[in-house]
Amino acid sequence: NLKMQLEEKQMALEEAGGQLESAQEQQPKLEEERRSAQQQVNTETANNAQLEARLTALKQLQESVQSQGKVQPWLKKHELGELPRLWQKLHIDQGWETALESVLRERTSALEMSNLDWAKAFFNDAPPAKLALFTSNLTPNAADSVAGDAPAGLKPFLNLLQLNDPGLRALMQDWLHNVYVADDTAAAFVDRAKLPLGAYFVTRQGHVISKSSVRFYASDSEQDGMLARQQEIENITKQLRAQHMLADEARSRSVRAEAALSQATQRLQEIRQRANTLTQTVHGLQIDVMKLSEVQERFNQRSTQIAADLAEIAEQEAEQQQAKAESEAKFEQLDAELADMQEKHEDGQTDYLAKEQQLSDARQRVRELERAAQEAEYAEKSHRNKIDELKRSIATALEQSAQLFANMQQGSLELESLDDQTAQAGLQSLLEKRSDQERALADARHELDQLAQKLRQHEEARMQAERSLQPQRDRIMELQLKEQAARLNQEQYAQQLVEAQADEVALVEKLNEETRPSYLQGEVTRLTNAIAALGAVNLAALDELAQASERKNFLDAQNADLTEAINTLQDAIHKIDKETRDLLQDTFDKVNHHFGELFPILFGGGQAKLMMTGEEILDSGVQVMAQPPGKKNATIHLLSGGEKALTATALVFSMFQLNPAPFCLLDEVDAPLDDANTERFCNMVKRMSAHTQFLFISHNKIAMEMAQQLIGVTMQEQGVSRIVAVDMESAANFAAEAQAA
Repeated sequence: NLKMQLEEKQMALEEAGGQLESAQEQQPKLEEERRSAQQQVNTETANNAQLEARLTALKQLQESVQSQGKVQPWLKKHELGELPRLWQKLHIDQGWETALESVLRERTSALEMSNLDWAKAFFNDAPPAKLALFTSNLTPNAADSVAGDAPAGLKPFLNLLQLNDPGLRALMQDWLHNVYVADDTAAAFVDRAKLPLGAYFVTRQGHVISKSSVRFYASDSEQDGMLARQQEIENITKQLRAQHMLADEARSRSVRAEAALSQATQRLQEIRQRANTLTQTVHGLQIDVMKLSEVQERFNQRSTQIAADLAEIAEQEAEQQQAKAESEAKFEQLDAELADMQEKHEDGQTDYLAKEQQLSDARQRVRELERAAQEAEYAEKSHRNKIDELKRSIATALEQSAQLFANMQQGSLELESLDDQTAQAGLQSLLEKRSDQERALADARHELDQLAQKLRQHEEARMQAERSLQPQRDRIMELQLKEQAARLNQEQYAQQLVEAQADEVALVEKLNEETRPSYLQGEVTRLTNAIAALGAVNLAALDELAQASERKNFLDAQNADLTEAINTLQDAIHKIDKETRDLLQDTFDKVNHHFGELFPILFGGGQAKLMMTGEEILDSGVQVMAQPPGKKNATIHLLSGGEKALTATALVFSMFQLNPAPFCLLDEVDAPLDDANTERFCNMVKRMSAHTQFLFISHNKIAMEMAQQLIGVTMQEQGVSRIVAVDMESAANFAAEAQAA
């Protein structure tokens, strides 16, 4: 189950944790072994470089010395320059090279000839300087004839030579006969009485002491030191072979350490990956266990809830059964009531249909009443108009009556002022007038009633006429619309004829009574379709053309401005490019010159330069070519870590020569350097400190010695750096006391 899997994965995770801790503890040891092996490789490589540089210098010096002198043209003239030299075949114990040169003198560089008789030809053309010729083809008898026994207590000088060639040994017996070895001049003076006639001692310094003379040795020729240099060349060659073996062994050990470190790193990564996988698996299993526990808990809760729900459902079921019985009884009762209600519904449906018919009749009557109401409203409006007119007539009559009443009062007043007879006569006259006016008023009212009756009749006739005129008005309106449309068509066609510049007279002549409208309509349709096939006419083409022309002129002006600006920019770019090329080339040449000067100083020889990788100086890269002394590497990738560091330092310092910086921070630049390179590096920093202040971080004692101020920094706690105070005077006294002890 999941818990067992979780326990197994946790045990595997603990095991992987132990393996991870063990691998992490082993990692620094392997790293230290790799670093030590790499440091040994660097040391051996540096030693190889020094020996190769020394060997190259000695060989060049040997060749240079051999090619110098007054005798060289004479040797080339007689084709003797390629003959082997004597010093190339001689091997003597170390320290006695000067003594051998002192004894042999110019014979040290003697030329070997297979037949010494050939030298007779050179007496007529003698060399301009001292020159010796020899042959090693001596017979054993001749060799034996020159051999002799040495006096007791004396050591022949010949015994110091390692001679495997019998002929060469016979030659040396001939030349070194009666030459003996003295450890120092004091011993030579003591034993010189033992010397036979013609014999002499030679010391390590080359001084010669005989019975009757002392000859001090001093270097007086460019050929001096040939044997010592040759001996050193041979020794260095042997050392180089041994050094190459040591370097190869160191490289093998470095490769093995690198492989072991790589395997350990890979194994560490695998263990970490396996631990991460196990951690994720354990975490996943823990989550699954938690989820399963939660599911189990939810299941238990759900089971409890379901049990409670089942009990509740059982109770509800009992209640539902009881309710069902009650409902069934009630259903039977309601069913009977439903039958009664259906009968009542049928009766109600019949009544509904009857009421619906009555409603329809009522709606019809309402519509008729609405029409009657509209007519009554119209009649009321007519009657109201007539009433208004009658009111105006009554008002007029009242005004006339008031006027008559006023006249009557006036007449009464006048009557009072008159006598009775006169008044009676006037009254009678007025009464007659009144009677006449009343009759006139009655006639007017009767006439008004007749006029009102006629007005109603005329109004009814007018309304009937209005109703009869409405269709005619509609017809007239329709004809007016058709006439207007025809007039618009005529104006449109006339406008089209004018726009088409058609000859109306010619068109009229073409028309005749046989020209049918259907034919003309067909032609119009055909031409319309043809025009439609041509596409829509862009009525705004002229405006668009004007806008496009204006836009073109604007863009042409912009193009001219841009072209002028581009030309100006191109001229400026060309000028900047030219100035940049000149400045960059000048800077490159200066940096390259300083780089070529500083590199040999830092390496004690060799050469270095900067090269452009392309034709265009602005686009090309810069390749660094560096060849330390004794190396013929093609690229800097073949250099060691220390050589790369020194090369980079030389390049940076060459830039400082061009433009010195106020200060320079060097972070453990001397870490991959050996003592010799560190001393040269320190000397260079001291030299550069005249113009630049250097702040450097170092663990090297030699580098610390050149500092004018030391600041110690330590980190006792992880991530916390502290300054360590050092009393330089006390430290110097302590060092002096330790050295004295």
